[in-house]
Amino acid sequence: MQPTEVARRYIEAWNERSPTAINEMFLEGGTYTDPVTRGALTGSAIGGFAEGLFQSFPDLSFEITSNAESATGVVLEWTMRGTNTGSLSGLPPTGARIAQPGIDVIRVSGDKVRSVRAYFDRQTMLDQLGLQVVVQPHQVGPVTFGTSTRLRSGSNATPGAFSLTMVDARSDEEVQEIRMYARRTILGMPAMPGFLTFLSAVVGRRLYTVSAWAGPEDAHCVMRDQAHKEASSEFLRGRLGSAFLSSIWTPHHISARWIQCPSCGRVTGVKEGERACACGLMLPEVPFW
Repeated sequence: MQPTEVARRYIEAWNERSPTAINEMFLEGGTYTDPVTRGALTGSAIGGFAEGLFQSFPDLSFEITSNAESATGVVLEWTMRGTNTGSLSGLPPTGARIAQPGIDVIRVSGDKVRSVRAYFDRQTMLDQLGLQVVVQPHQVGPVTFGTSTRLRSGSNATPGAFSLTMVDARSDEEVQEIRMYARRTILGMPAMPGFLTFLSAVVGRRLYTVSAWAGPEDAHCVMRDQAHKEASSEFLRGRLGSAFLSSIWTPHHISARWIQCPSCGRVTGVKEGERACACGLMLPEVPFW
């Protein structure tokens, strides 16, 4: 069988969206590598990787746009298309449709694939999905960098309590698993009594949350959330994270809210329910929490 024919059968297995058929195209010990696999995959891990993509893009397909054959293999140029209707790396689906160009360097032995090295621009995919890309170092000296998320209820009430949590993950994969539980939890938080705002941060493999509530009794509402219960159970069984802290704090002092008047430029300290500047203009509504 000619290498080009083997390569086309390999692409057909992807277009059938069959992890089993993809696995069967590889020789025993055959490898697959692309920019997101973090090294070479072999055996059932190849099909598992493909299955994850099919869950993220249920209509995933590849169109071969050119090919070049050598004595031992084939170089295929392709366009991958699909609609992101499933979670991708723990992120919620965006619903965006992608048309991602890329190249496969495929080594063939007989009628089987010995190795596939796929190349594509991850930035193009992220842009098409509408995802943010944060470029920063992991750490500089004693400073560790990360990312954050905020959810607001729309209320500007003064908090009567704050709940704080910290979780240490054991791997990057576990960070994503914990974030998945957190996303499920925060979706239900706006409907919880007394909820004001939620802030989360991921710094290295440590995850933090800070939530503002009308009162200390309201902060306990999140404990009844199903995803929160599942995550807590996994941690207590030793299946998730290596350390965990949860606490509820009441404010010692909250100062006035200082707002600059867009008309006269005066900075005015206002208390809850106040919005008037000395010049008579109503100050803008500023979300403090």
